Amino acid sequence: MSDQVSFGYETVEADEKTRRVGAVFSNVAAKYDVMNDAMSGGMHRLWKDQFVRRVKPQPGEAILDMAGGTGDIAFRMAARGADVTVADINQEMLDVGLERAVERGIDTLVWSRQNAEQLAYPDRCFDAYTIAFGIRNVTHIDQALAEAFRVLKFGGRFFCMEFSTTEWPGFKDVYDFYSHKIVPQVGKAIAGDEDSYRYLIESIRRFPPMSEFERMIRAAGFEKTKVEPILGGLVAIHSGWKI
Repeated sequence: MSDQVSFGYETVEADEKTRRVGAVFSNVAAKYDVMNDAMSGGMHRLWKDQFVRRVKPQPGEAILDMAGGTGDIAFRMAARGADVTVADINQEMLDVGLERAVERGIDTLVWSRQNAEQLAYPDRCFDAYTIAFGIRNVTHIDQALAEAFRVLKFGGRFFCMEFSTTEWPGFKDVYDFYSHKIVPQVGKAIAGDEDSYRYLIESIRRFPPMSEFERMIRAAGFEKTKVEPILGGLVAIHSGWKI
């Protein structure tokens, strides 16, 4: 039986999704941060600040920042003294992050190409696992969550920030129009890539609702799970503990 998954609004074979997502991020890597500013009006910076405050990175802690290629989350956590490994499946994204780290004079980070579904790390070696705006692009989300649980120490914490579906009436309609009609055109204007940004928006629509994703996190073994909606759930911070 074939393993079919969603790629935006399409249904494709699992291997095909992995390949096509890779191509999307290779295409957008160089303009990724510029586009994040354009798409969110700069709000993604505030969301990331809030996310790191929730993680509470401590000096000397070993933290795995998965899908963290461009370094946005890792730079914030390293500034608090944590020992951060930045992992991403896409080498182009890692290259952008490395370049940004050099520009900032940050040389304490470890950079590693990793598949979230098959991490090359031993069991129980990280104090925290973070993933921001990355898990919806994983082919098998349940496998990525299982791997996150595996590599965390007992007492370790999982934090994920991802787009979801806002539950604010009115705002939802405005956002739907903006994301489907405007964002691909912004992608075309800034990055010369309308199709990649159309996929990124469609992938948000196909991502499980907050309550369902929380159930998936619990199913992976995490306890004391929590969801913190931002802008009514347009973005949500999910967390859980390995106890």
